[in-house]
Amino acid sequence: MRFAFGFAGAIAALLCTAILPAEAGQGDTLKAIRERGEVLCGAHPGRYGFAAPDDKGRWSGFEVDLCRALGAAIFGSGEKVRFVALSSQQRFPAIQAGEVDVLARNTTATLTRDTALGLNFSPPVFYTGLGFMVRKDAGVKTVEDLNGATICMAPGSTTEQAVARLFTQHGLKYTPIVIENNKELASAYVAGRCDALAKDRDALPGVRMYDAPQPEEHVILEGTFSKEPLALAVRHGDDQWYDIVKWVMYGLMEAEENKVSQANVDEMTKSKDPYVQDLLGVTGDYGPKLGLDKKWLYWVVKSVGNYGDIYERHFGDKTKLPLPRGHNKLWTEGGLLYGLPVK
Repeated sequence: MRFAFGFAGAIAALLCTAILPAEAGQGDTLKAIRERGEVLCGAHPGRYGFAAPDDKGRWSGFEVDLCRALGAAIFGSGEKVRFVALSSQQRFPAIQAGEVDVLARNTTATLTRDTALGLNFSPPVFYTGLGFMVRKDAGVKTVEDLNGATICMAPGSTTEQAVARLFTQHGLKYTPIVIENNKELASAYVAGRCDALAKDRDALPGVRMYDAPQPEEHVILEGTFSKEPLALAVRHGDDQWYDIVKWVMYGLMEAEENKVSQANVDEMTKSKDPYVQDLLGVTGDYGPKLGLDKKWLYWVVKSVGNYGDIYERHFGDKTKLPLPRGHNKLWTEGGLLYGLPVK
């Protein structure tokens, strides 16, 4: 009986130890970032509204602000980020080789990328899908009208796969023209080398506005023809860094849902809502569980705002490229964005 009691006691002690709260240690990626003093973010070299440097090298865009949110969570400043321009074919080797800490580069989360490429994905941060742009005078109204067309697209992208599947499903033929450089791809379409340009639907308005000399001569076909949930990606093997990236994205959504914005974040630290107090680090110890400061999400919102602030900044009604939020609304407003609770 003494043996049985001792064995049971040992198991009980082990279980108690396992559930004791503990702060996160510092994983290899977080340690390297802190020693370097900045996050290395793989970004699109020029996707209007999402990521692009200006003539002075200053980056801006929706995905740029997501990277700045990571810098703010770690350093208390969204400026502690260096952007590395990557083509669609460069992006995966770069993250696999450790040349960047995170990809925020128009990347669709898929099973193959998650497994065979050794990546972990954040929650989807932007829901989009395959779209087509054509010349208005071509008389193309539907996908069926593209039978036999030449179609420009980027290599190494889910666009290639989505176009192939779509045309097979409809029994249509097409000739792909695959061009790596984003500017050259748009120029090829504008110059008439192909009948249609295939891209994520939400990227096409930027091409029409900035790359086409006469934007009114081009139309975007009705319909979205694939699922392209865009997400941030990190390498397998560092769970702590994956947790940080994941929870910063959830935090942006939770801040919006709880009406904590860049404009009112200081005022909201005085909120009587205990959950808001936890979010902003007034109470609770959730930051240390990630290896971050208690006020990690306060610094994120202070630096870049909540998810809605970021969306409005780059795609709102007052921007040059207004995009309806659609699926990118919060779940409480009929969208797909659902931040897991910070508790």
